Amino acid sequence: MAGIYIHIPFCKTRCAYCDFYSTTHEDLKQQYVDAVCKELVQRKDYLKGETIDTIYIGGGTPSQLDINQLNALFATIETHFPLNKHPEITIEVNPDDVSDSYAEGLKQTPVNRVSMGIQTFNDDVLRSLFRRHTEQIARMATTRLREKGFQNISIDLMYGLPGETIEQWENDLQQAIALNVEHISAYHLTYEEGTPLHRRLQKGEVNEVSEELSLTFFNMLIDTLTKAGYQHYEISNFCKPNMHSRHNSSYWQGIAYLGCGAAAHSFDGTSRQWNIADIRAYIKGIESNEPCFDIETLDTPTRYNEYIMTGLRTSHGICFNEVAQRFGQSLAASCKKSATPHLESGKLIMENHRIKLSREGIFVSDAIICDLMVLT
Repeated sequence: MAGIYIHIPFCKTRCAYCDFYSTTHEDLKQQYVDAVCKELVQRKDYLKGETIDTIYIGGGTPSQLDINQLNALFATIETHFPLNKHPEITIEVNPDDVSDSYAEGLKQTPVNRVSMGIQTFNDDVLRSLFRRHTEQIARMATTRLREKGFQNISIDLMYGLPGETIEQWENDLQQAIALNVEHISAYHLTYEEGTPLHRRLQKGEVNEVSEELSLTFFNMLIDTLTKAGYQHYEISNFCKPNMHSRHNSSYWQGIAYLGCGAAAHSFDGTSRQWNIADIRAYIKGIESNEPCFDIETLDTPTRYNEYIMTGLRTSHGICFNEVAQRFGQSLAASCKKSATPHLESGKLIMENHRIKLSREGIFVSDAIICDLMVLT
């Protein structure tokens, strides 16, 4: 099994916190879609005939594409790649793009999972983040998708926002639960260098929340969502039973995937490849059959470190025997030695021959992961 990721970089406006590659050059949409379709054909052998289990259309704002453009992407994939009988096909959408007609059109595509960036239900904060939607628009978008028959909806939340209080975060969590969506991803705000929000931080116009408050927010997140019936299956991700993101889970399990589009990354098990983060250069390279990309061959220690970094973030955890089989006995012994103090302290636990972070361990996960990694 393998996956396909397609990056759609178009945004009407850039959010204050975002450092993902995006562009407001809407005049290039059709040319870009044509280029992505051509890249899919050019690289159809990258996954060596593996059956495609998941397709993820991310961004940017993929809902800036019209339905015909989306269907052109799907038609190309269906023509040139072997698909699982029931693939998970996700698209990211912005709430204010989900009109009744767009939701209806989306239902006519192969998409069966929708991921919507809500971030917060506080309209004042949404405006300060340069988000285009309101709390009401977010709720209406969810309702429209449900009415059109979508049974797998994910929403993104963000916490640790400037000036955020415990009461505001509690309200966001309760509003999210009330939407009754199948999946919730929640991320702590990071002030990425070069973003408008980072510039405001440097000027002293906003302040980061304290470490103590961040910890309180994270505790609230886990307690509130698990009490509401969501499973905490990855540090930042929660789902109703059997509704985890198959695509993101494949990343964490080291499954190969093809990434097409400007700035998209690919992974074939032994190397990582990424396209140029420039839409015009990307289009020109594809059209001239001279794609612009970089590639890195991953040695065994690097692949081991990625296994540790991704595996320990999940409820699936890691396995000493699996480490030995994939990376050799030496790294397995190193892993076991480094893990032992954390097992003794209770920050790591052993269940069914797999090592996982305990509730206490989650709060210091970065340090534990670093301890188990090796120098490269």
